[in-house]
Amino acid sequence: MQEMDYKQEARNGVKFRQLYGSIQDVVVPEMNLALTTRKVLIMQWLEGQKLAGVKDLYLVEVGVYCSFNQLLEYGFYHADPHPGNLLRTYDGKLAYLDFGMMGEFKQEYRDGFIEACLHLVNRDYSALAKDFVTLGLIPPTSDKAAVTEALTGVFRDAVAKGVRNVSFGDLLGDLGFTMYKFKFQIPSYFSLVIRSLAVLEGIAIGINPEYKVLGSTYPWIARKVLTDSSPKLKASLRALLYKDGQFRIDRLESLLSESLRAKTERTLIENQNGGTDSKVVIKQILSFTLDDKGAFVREILLEEFSKGMVALGVATLDSVTNTVAATLPFSPSRPSSMTDEDITNLRNLQRLLLLISGLRENENPRMKVNGVRTSNKQMISLNGAPVALQQFEAVQENLPLLSVLPELPQEMQQQLLRLPADFAGKLASRVAARTLKRVFL
Repeated sequence: MQEMDYKQEARNGVKFRQLYGSIQDVVVPEMNLALTTRKVLIMQWLEGQKLAGVKDLYLVEVGVYCSFNQLLEYGFYHADPHPGNLLRTYDGKLAYLDFGMMGEFKQEYRDGFIEACLHLVNRDYSALAKDFVTLGLIPPTSDKAAVTEALTGVFRDAVAKGVRNVSFGDLLGDLGFTMYKFKFQIPSYFSLVIRSLAVLEGIAIGINPEYKVLGSTYPWIARKVLTDSSPKLKASLRALLYKDGQFRIDRLESLLSESLRAKTERTLIENQNGGTDSKVVIKQILSFTLDDKGAFVREILLEEFSKGMVALGVATLDSVTNTVAATLPFSPSRPSSMTDEDITNLRNLQRLLLLISGLRENENPRMKVNGVRTSNKQMISLNGAPVALQQFEAVQENLPLLSVLPELPQEMQQQLLRLPADFAGKLASRVAARTLKRVFL
């Protein structure tokens, strides 16, 4: 019945245009509120072809990005994006029509949805069960252990393929039996969200049978988690990156890697299967870390760099001591003073430097000894010197940062020049504090 009121539809259209009309290559028709009545809607005339009838992967990606903004940035979304309501205009833009059915996604649910995606991709099914309670999908009195076990069975195989291969439709189908068993509730807001995403994936599959809407949306989710100022999402990010106080750098690598796939420019999307130049990756990572929105992640990086620097100092001391001892007659061998935690911190430092240089650990052959990845014990000593220290030196070969700096925008270059003093000061302070604590202990 609400869709029958054209004054309300016109107001919806005005709001939708204000929020999303400025997105690159998105067109939202203007509404003439003065001439619109409850039974007559007056709006801008648009011409084009149905999106489902043209093979334009770029506009599908634009639609995914626009849907991300609707669902997770502002919470005001088009709840009826069927093929007739999405047009490819004759100048190659994506036009939205029909604003009679709109949905509101509250902030608490938006954060809960983002957390659920994070926990699903990272296979944290216990946390996912709690997310389902937050989203109102299962009662708070449900047996969380049983739900966790059921979700593990439902999602394990699907997620094992990697986030880029997870089908939104398949996930819903696999969840069917579990929904009945644990008396899932489907809140009205969630049914509209599900419909919106399912319809979008259906249109995309018509263009590319291998398309996965979750795989295309996740890069934007990853970027939002890394940059959002929401205390709840910051807490979620820290919980994701740390377990029992241990830094899980593989998850930071994954988030940064996925966030770099978030693209809206036509040339980047059309060429994304051709690989990414390391300079482009470096510039994107620097742009992210230097931006004000990257402050929280910078703080985490600062903490992990300080741990790594202390471990590097210990490894260097071991190396010098062993070298001197080797020149002395009858000098007893000295056991390494590096702990497992030191070795882990030093390996994390190596991987952080490789990450900033646009590489991942598995792309650097010198992170292995004789073709085999080294364990903590193997990193203690090789040919009389710490393997960790030898491998750390190899990182310098893969830091083409200086060649990228002149290509950064001038404002970013100035910010980069100011950053070292502040970063170095904080880093030196933390390294000194950790070193003193270690000496006294």
